Amino acid sequence: MAEAILKAEQISGVSVRSAGISAFPGSPVSGHSAALIREAGFEEPGLSSAADRDAVEWADLILTMTDAHKRMLERSVREAAGKTFTLNAYTGIGDRDIADPFGGSRKDYSQTFEELRKAISILADSLRRNM
Repeated sequence: MAEAILKAEQISGVSVRSAGISAFPGSPVSGHSAALIREAGFEEPGLSSAADRDAVEWADLILTMTDAHKRMLERSVREAAGKTFTLNAYTGIGDRDIADPFGGSRKDYSQTFEELRKAISILADSLRRNM
């Protein structure tokens, strides 16, 4: 969902790619995520990919939804250190994690979607100012 929301911001010079700590590469986005993305009129994401060494090397900035994901990535790929932050911390919202709705209800996904929209709006404004 975060990938679709940030891509919809269409920030010049910014490329966006999503990868998951526990993602099974090649899996489709969850049904609730796909429905919310479609309803918002955003481009549907492709298949899942893993947050591996290649993904880390590609990225200048890595934003995670939770501190646990940040720590796991930094432990598994040393090059992630120094360029990995939680989305809420990076945007100045605070240190509260954005809940992973995986396996939850449509309402859970909708709440996460709205949290992501708010944080990504702040992120997009910041990226535009600093590009």
